[in-house]
Amino acid sequence: MFCLHVCMHACVYVYHVHTGAFGGQKRISASLELELQMAMGHKVLETEPGSSALATAVISYDYLTSLRSVPYGSEEYLQRRSQVHLRSARRLCELCCANRGTFIKVGQHLGALDYLLPEEYTSTLKVLHSQAPQSSMQEVRQVIREDLGKEVLVLAVKQLFPDFEFMWLVDEAKKNLPLELDFLNEGRNAEKVAHMLKHFDFLKVPQIHWELSTKRVLLMEFVEGGQVNDRDYMEKNQIDVNEISCHLSKMYSEMIFVNGFVHCDPHPGNVLVRKRPDTGKAEIVLLDHGLYQVLTEEFRLDYCHLWQSLIWTDMERVKLYSQRLGAAELYPLFACMLTARSWDSVKRGIGQAPVTATEDSEIRNNAASYLPEINKLLNHVPRQMLLILKTNELLRSIETTLGTRSSASSFLNMSRCCVRALAKHRKRDACSFFRRTQISFSEAFSLWQISLHELLLRVKGLRLACWVSALLGWLTQAPR
Repeated sequence: MFCLHVCMHACVYVYHVHTGAFGGQKRISASLELELQMAMGHKVLETEPGSSALATAVISYDYLTSLRSVPYGSEEYLQRRSQVHLRSARRLCELCCANRGTFIKVGQHLGALDYLLPEEYTSTLKVLHSQAPQSSMQEVRQVIREDLGKEVLVLAVKQLFPDFEFMWLVDEAKKNLPLELDFLNEGRNAEKVAHMLKHFDFLKVPQIHWELSTKRVLLMEFVEGGQVNDRDYMEKNQIDVNEISCHLSKMYSEMIFVNGFVHCDPHPGNVLVRKRPDTGKAEIVLLDHGLYQVLTEEFRLDYCHLWQSLIWTDMERVKLYSQRLGAAELYPLFACMLTARSWDSVKRGIGQAPVTATEDSEIRNNAASYLPEINKLLNHVPRQMLLILKTNELLRSIETTLGTRSSASSFLNMSRCCVRALAKHRKRDACSFFRRTQISFSEAFSLWQISLHELLLRVKGLRLACWVSALLGWLTQAPR
């Protein structure tokens, strides 16, 4: 896991900070040279001896030599940097495909970070979401024969993928990996989340065929659809991207804040969209149920309080609940990581104004410079938080691709779920009927406030649209 962190994470992030590839300093530091020497000399995966270290060395050398003699910030520098980004991304993609397993999952995760990584990386690595290396039919048939005692033609067999990307997750990997590789457990997770979210008519979880499933073979209903980040597919099939984004927000807010049972691998290859054959309504198809995070009640309630405080700009409570979740003095950074907004925006109120292109660019350019603080923070927060952060990143990446990050719907859905979850907890602990009734009225009033706020935002948006339409009409009719 150390070699994985050095090869992938240091290569894609740390090296670029020191060389200025992501907009940092131009000169390479002595400490980085030592890191690269360690990376190149460290033993890597047994399946491909030396391949990770070699890829790290080649990519590092490419950045160092290609950008060394070019004035930083010049047009030539930007052009060369883009070319090196693309070459490096292709090498990383080849490395992932060669080593498979955990490396595929790393590549899938990096390919979803549109809001953080250069476009050359994300566009190249996105191929791993739907075109990852597959086992041969001979390998598939062998596993099926061993587990079912007969040869069955299966259209889709789940790949054996361990999941964790970062070295902070070693302990979690040891605990969760056996469950991820147990397809009976995956089938149970699928049925549990389908039952848990059965009130969402827009969600489809493929049915499990238990009679043909074992710990190593999972046979599921085949469901077609396009990837959730495929805007062309949605336009062709007349699926509203804003509706899909809103549905995703509702679904994951319910999982995280209300139920504490969270699907933690929502990269675009695992979330499909389609028109329902019977009703023609838009539907989300959720795949790959091997990795779920079960949140403790204490964590879930603290996380509810924190998001409520962020949404309503209660900075004292933001500090309190961030520190309860292990952020300590780094609570401003923690708030920025959770919201993907600048600290100034957090203090003004994340619901007051949508994220702008300038703010998005600032976050993208500055993220790598905070790696030491981010590393320290991730070593102190509860282990449950790591997969929640990963899930947030993947969902935010989908919103970025769909162009719906500026919408307030996700915050409104989260706020509703927080209100419901906290009210349910208070009513359970209430000692009298009067107190429970009081909490119910308070809950109803808070939900009404959120709905009123949503209505005002819609009216404001419609009014603005009318003004823009009228202005465009006047400009087209004005004499020239």
